[in-house]
Amino acid sequence: MSVRTVRLPDVGEGIAEAELVSWLVSVGDAVTSDTVIAEVLTDKATVEIYAPVAGTVTFVRGAPGDVLAVGSDFFGIEVGGSDSAGVEEPEPPAVSTAPATAIESAPVAPPAAPVADDVVRVDEPAIGADDDDERPRPVRSTATTAAPAVRERARALGIELGRVAPSGPDGRVTHADLDRHIASTRTASGASVPSGESVQIPLIGLRRRIATRMTTAWRIPHITYVDEIDMTALEHLRHSLASAHPDRPRVTVLPFVMRAIVVAVGEQPNLNATFDDEAQPQVLTTHSAVHIGIATQTPNGLIVPVVRDAQAMDLWTAAAEVARVTTAAREGTMTREESTGSTITITSLGALGGLVTTPIINHPEVAIVGINKMQTRPVWDGAAFAPRTMMNMSSSFDHRVIDGWDAATFIQRIKALLEEPALLFV
Repeated sequence: MSVRTVRLPDVGEGIAEAELVSWLVSVGDAVTSDTVIAEVLTDKATVEIYAPVAGTVTFVRGAPGDVLAVGSDFFGIEVGGSDSAGVEEPEPPAVSTAPATAIESAPVAPPAAPVADDVVRVDEPAIGADDDDERPRPVRSTATTAAPAVRERARALGIELGRVAPSGPDGRVTHADLDRHIASTRTASGASVPSGESVQIPLIGLRRRIATRMTTAWRIPHITYVDEIDMTALEHLRHSLASAHPDRPRVTVLPFVMRAIVVAVGEQPNLNATFDDEAQPQVLTTHSAVHIGIATQTPNGLIVPVVRDAQAMDLWTAAAEVARVTTAAREGTMTREESTGSTITITSLGALGGLVTTPIINHPEVAIVGINKMQTRPVWDGAAFAPRTMMNMSSSFDHRVIDGWDAATFIQRIKALLEEPALLFV
């Protein structure tokens, strides 16, 4: 019998470190090659680390919230067999030595898992020429399975997942299962939180990453430009399309705004851009492809899934893709491709949109378009007041590279396109 030391693997190109989100096993647990040992977070992507072999966990390194270096000792597994004596994991592939953003370690907290922008299985390579033949066939772990978003919510609520009756595929615990468990527990106990009790919640995982990114973005000198748009004609067109094509995806305002952005950035490429403010000299990169981020509220915080190549989509394709990626964001099933690479972002609070907002730029982008709620208002048409469907648009720009005139020109172009929607297609 010997202990096999497993090092934190290379979990992404250019990644030098990762934040430990949660341990899913304890020292002394028996594991197989299909057992998830831990979850780590890199740039808003949650990665599951699997055991490379069957055995017994002998040690683990780090607590949730710790930032660990790629290649450092991560956990140990006691394995059997005389040919495994002194086995150690090989050096992980080389990673970029570029300075990584330092993240201060959070206080030790119970295991937690945030919503995943990307869940990737990472299997450590087997050791020895004959290991592939001797490796046990994968079998499902008997541990409770749940998406990282569900694990995070359960942790925040103090619920042990093993006590929740699962209803998802292959015995997976879902958000609906948590809701039923909470309801049944309250009904049975009638308990309530004592008044005056305070709870400290360490910011780790996705919530800490959001805080870090927001702090970075807020250092950008923002200029916010607000204008009102008459959406009456566009709303008439939307309802006509829904009536004429009931079998197609429902088209909301978002696909029209996306199309207007595609047209507008074609005329002002510097708005569909990313700004590297750490390079020497600083670099503004404009992009021909329009990858639109859609700011999405999830149970665990704000996520920005990406609709790629919006310039190649019609209204229905855009509507279907928005629905797909935002659903993936809420369910914690986004891939890395769906969570990175946006060149400009749309944010909307829907019916809660209010009259004016001050959107925060999604760094390193240089522009974000904010949609406020639509409402019927009396508008003077030159002879009388008439009811019109009006919507304010609040948009922010990086004032280091975007002048106020350019920002106003951009929004005025979008306004003209939305007020005369036929212009979107000619």
